[in-house]
Amino acid sequence: MLLDHGERILTASEAIFRGTGTKLSGKVAGIHWHYGTRSHAPELTAGYYNTRFRDGYLPIASMFARHGVIFNFTCIEMKDWEQPGDAQCSPEKLIKQVILATRKAGVPLAGENALPRFDQDAHNQIIRNANLRLPEDSGNTTVEPMCAFTYLRMSQHLFHPENWRLFVSFVRKLAQGQATSNSWEQEHRDTDKFVHAGGPMVQEAAALLH
Repeated sequence: MLLDHGERILTASEAIFRGTGTKLSGKVAGIHWHYGTRSHAPELTAGYYNTRFRDGYLPIASMFARHGVIFNFTCIEMKDWEQPGDAQCSPEKLIKQVILATRKAGVPLAGENALPRFDQDAHNQIIRNANLRLPEDSGNTTVEPMCAFTYLRMSQHLFHPENWRLFVSFVRKLAQGQATSNSWEQEHRDTDKFVHAGGPMVQEAAALLH
């Protein structure tokens, strides 16, 4: 039913936006709860027919590929060990499954963070996942990283001086495709340039969010 609905929506979207140069993307929820169980009940409840014996994301990725739609996935910042142990969550394994499905289907992948995170650990996890290599790549050097990333979300917390400094550094590293090899001192100096240059804009944005 979910795939049938997707076909109807994407067919209509193609007809509306054809020839406009608009990039379409489809959001797929990162339902990682009980991913480690045989049944994957939360995913099934949401309509994603993904179990231990069936890949539920490859059909979605293939549908997006047929319609030229970007596959947009969430929970990119999450790590397995951060989740409640008794819930058998595994966002990391889920992300790897989705990345593999998009590569098999030949569809671009975009990402989002699920929670408002401002710490460097979350930023580094996003960078790793945005450029993740899988054993199934078999040495393929042409594997594309995520085509886009949406950082959620703008708030007063983001514009706290230390959070903003970390965010500026994160954006620079994400644009470069990996964590920089610069020393801490050099990275701090480089980030400082952007922090100070954007100071007035940041103050204005923070004031508007009050």
